[in-house]
Amino acid sequence: MQAGGGYHRTAFLVLVRTAWAALCATVLVASGLAWSTVSTISTGVERSYAIPDDAPRSASGRNILIMGLTTRLDLHGEPLPDDVLRRMQAGESDRGGYNTNTLILLHIPASGPAVAMSVPRDNLVPLSSGGEGKIKEAYGRAKIVEEDRLRAAGAHDRRELERAGREAGRRAQVQTVSAFLNQPIDHLVEISLIGFFHIAEGLGGVDVCLKNATQDPLSGADFPAGPQHLDAGQALSFVRQRHGLPGGDLARTRRQQAFLSAVTKRLKGADVTAVQAMIDMARRDVVLDARFDLIGFAGNVPAEVRFDTLPIEGGAHLGGLDVNKVDQAKVRAKVTELATAPPPPPPNGGIPCVD
Repeated sequence: MQAGGGYHRTAFLVLVRTAWAALCATVLVASGLAWSTVSTISTGVERSYAIPDDAPRSASGRNILIMGLTTRLDLHGEPLPDDVLRRMQAGESDRGGYNTNTLILLHIPASGPAVAMSVPRDNLVPLSSGGEGKIKEAYGRAKIVEEDRLRAAGAHDRRELERAGREAGRRAQVQTVSAFLNQPIDHLVEISLIGFFHIAEGLGGVDVCLKNATQDPLSGADFPAGPQHLDAGQALSFVRQRHGLPGGDLARTRRQQAFLSAVTKRLKGADVTAVQAMIDMARRDVVLDARFDLIGFAGNVPAEVRFDTLPIEGGAHLGGLDVNKVDQAKVRAKVTELATAPPPPPPNGGIPCVD
């Protein structure tokens, strides 16, 4: 079985405007705002040293790993306010853990369209910490190990443990994805669930289209068929839903891509308030690697990005877990193919309905 590809490909503006798959600060330049605005955001966003300065770089362009965390906590590991959790409709603050439920390798070539390759989160792969596991687990496992190590050495400050644990998680996730895809990672972008919510909230919701009516109490999804407008909480349910959908978790990957397309359309008419919301979100919810030069990057933004999903070989039930079987050689070949020949753009630039 191969994951469906080429769903809801759209302009690079999407990726740089959302941080579930976006570099929020860069889009401000793409939208025509001042360079000083990007400079302000660049100094306000939290930085990570998970990618060393001497780490290998891509020879055929730039590779950016975009990671969306499931945690319901803020960047410092603090619980979100109760009213925010209620509006998110995503459960209590202790849910979610530190899985990277969104993994996208964004390849930006020297010329031509960029391509965003979604990596299914349940792929069974070798983890950088040893052994096998779902690719999404690399972050959380490494975070726990590092925090336990520091506690044994006498560390007790909760925020410092959180910071160090997350840095270990980022390193492990980068190393795991890089080894699996056989691709160097030049940069990383990280955002948690609250960041996604803030994006949709700042834009006043998004417009999507569904092929069929769907309902899922686990995610809070309850949508009729056809085109519709979703508020921030509904948008979060839209991208989190996987139960009751044909294709399960792969359908959720396509919904994430559909959300990005919806964000692009909303941004065309965004006002100053929405732009300020994006700036605030970037400062609160986004982590970038320390060597990511946003200003330089924003000056060389490709005109277009196209989406695809890397292949799997079907499902399996191993050790009590449902996983995706993968053929690593096929996955790597697909990455090379997409990096050199991106999929075609959608017909007439349209955004089709999704499951």
